[in-house]
Amino acid sequence: MLELRQRYPLADLLKVAGLARSTFYYQQKVLQAGDKYASLKDRIRALFKQHKGRYGYRRITAAVRSQGDRINHKTIQRLMGQLSLKSCVRPKKYKSFKGNVGKIAPNVLKRKFEASRPNKKWVTDVTEFNVGGQKLYLSPVLDLFNGEIIAYEMARRPLFDMVNTMLNKAFAKLRPRDNRSCIPIKAGSTRCLSIAFG
Repeated sequence: MLELRQRYPLADLLKVAGLARSTFYYQQKVLQAGDKYASLKDRIRALFKQHKGRYGYRRITAAVRSQGDRINHKTIQRLMGQLSLKSCVRPKKYKSFKGNVGKIAPNVLKRKFEASRPNKKWVTDVTEFNVGGQKLYLSPVLDLFNGEIIAYEMARRPLFDMVNTMLNKAFAKLRPRDNRSCIPIKAGSTRCLSIAFG
């Protein structure tokens, strides 16, 4: 409209556009005023870069305030959104281990991971896998004689029923002469279970 104003009267242009005179002058004033947050945006960019993208709007607000400016956190949040600055926060990894709970069996295996005959030493552990964005838990029983998987069980949650089902499957495969005595032993890890048969 500013270009056409040189050739046509303003009243005619406003009538054709359907605008009020006050709207035209308001928009003209806004365009001439420029960005009142230009210097603040530069400081936000500099602080964000200085801290390698780890500062969100709250910490940027605290850093700007520590430089002596009184600025609202919502203004910083809005400006960071306009500048497409988003902090890269690493998600916290879930850890369920809360220390030693219950009784730990003695370490009878003593890092001797060989067996002289089948079904003499079994080891098991619960392993977590990420499949398609979902967690799956695998609990296998491994024979240390030949590395054969005797039985296994998978579940979406690491519950005792999963391990119990897996052990029942493994014990069902034992022949009567193999099934003498079963000693649960620890093999170095507090979560790893080994079974030795007498």
